[in-house]
Amino acid sequence: MANGNSFGVLFCVTTYGESHGGAVGVVVDGCPPRLPLSEADIQAELDRRRPGQSPITTPRQEADRCEITSGVFQGLTLGTPIHILVRNQDARPQDYQEMATTFRPSHADATYQAKYGIRNWQGGGRASARETIGRVAAGAIAKKILRLAAGVEILAYVQRVKDVEAQVDPSSVTAEQVEANIVRCPDPQAAAAMIQKIEEAAREGDSLGGVVECVARRVPRGLGSPVFDKLEADLAKAVMSLPASKGFEIGSGFAGTYLTGKQHNDEFYMTPGGWRTHSNRSGGIQGGISNGEDIVLRVAFKPTATIRQPQNTVTLNGQETVLAARGRHDPCVLPRAVPMVEAMVALVLCDHLLRHHAQCGSLVLPEVPLPVAAAPQA
Repeated sequence: MANGNSFGVLFCVTTYGESHGGAVGVVVDGCPPRLPLSEADIQAELDRRRPGQSPITTPRQEADRCEITSGVFQGLTLGTPIHILVRNQDARPQDYQEMATTFRPSHADATYQAKYGIRNWQGGGRASARETIGRVAAGAIAKKILRLAAGVEILAYVQRVKDVEAQVDPSSVTAEQVEANIVRCPDPQAAAAMIQKIEEAAREGDSLGGVVECVARRVPRGLGSPVFDKLEADLAKAVMSLPASKGFEIGSGFAGTYLTGKQHNDEFYMTPGGWRTHSNRSGGIQGGISNGEDIVLRVAFKPTATIRQPQNTVTLNGQETVLAARGRHDPCVLPRAVPMVEAMVALVLCDHLLRHHAQCGSLVLPEVPLPVAAAPQA
């Protein structure tokens, strides 16, 4: 866990690579054995994250084809570290030559230089959203574990772009509704207005921010730990580690501060399946532990830092100058941030599911028959 490149306790992921380097990827350690897993399972999620997928995303053309190079044999996980590699193919480091000596406003250029005394100035380097390929790949594995072991479904969507806000019911929204348009907003009327806003910003060489909302359904009760490892604390750390993230809310969030305790409390009632709550202002977590209701959270993303308008900045040598950035960038990160948020939520829930069963029970995945080895040729 040292140096900030790894995440998780039992389900531990370590990402590597830079934006315009040879490749990016991830090592997943702690995946249970005998989980059916193929490159197709992972590719479906990477396709939702990849650049160049619509007119409102970066035009960089990357297929983002994944390669599983270890940890899987005959279609089943081995319980050993899983390595997933994605090669960079459409890198254009020459577009960033000026950034070798000039800091881009609101990027990590200046802070990386201050910390390490050296940085990869080609694109965003390690701070690029391209690093999230490893997260999304690992998240695909975590999603499958959660689905098979507990029936958990994780679904994120764009809830707001700038001042255009969608009306979405987290308890009933579907993946089909989210994927029905290029902005990944399940409210068709709001989606059309969001797309128009993003296109206008792109034409002006500017960018927009907004909010991604995420719901996790059928999360078992009991996930999370007291005090420092509360489930919402780990979720906050996970999503706030994403590039361009600037805020986190769960349940009622900041809006809950306008209510009284009587108005805000989630009162209990009994059902044949056990206790439930009439409302869900807690967002599915109480005392840092999941209570069985939907986990509902929101992540605020700032406008993309790279814009095509002149901005005041300074050079590596301390000279003031003006910079108009080049390169290929999203005018709004929100549509591609949706699978990233889902992945980080999945990583946290999967890790806590394994931790919970290690301490309080046993995790049972559906039995998969082992393939029969072919007889050796005479």
